[in-house]
Amino acid sequence: MSALKQQRCAPCEGGVDPLDRRAAENLLPQAKGWRINDAANEISRSFDFNDFYETMAFVNAVAWVANREDHHPDLEVGYKRCHVRYSTHAIKGLSINDFICAAKINDLIGE
Repeated sequence: MSALKQQRCAPCEGGVDPLDRRAAENLLPQAKGWRINDAANEISRSFDFNDFYETMAFVNAVAWVANREDHHPDLEVGYKRCHVRYSTHAIKGLSINDFICAAKINDLIGE
């Protein structure tokens, strides 16, 4: 498989099974810093910044990635931080799309 950040998200309208914990854990090394929740249905990562302007620039860049991939995270934004959560709602769990977007977001900050 090519690097996740080189892939594109495929539309997911349901009808497929979510990734199991083992499959998700196998993808995690390509999404450095991200964590799988206890239920294995979501990945998340917090990002810290120097000020509000940097935080909002990051949020806007994440929005650009989400729009381009047509796969949208849940964001919690504060003055100097942003917490990003991905889950594929149509399947109530994780899909390859979540990891593709996580890798692309890491690429925004040079990881």
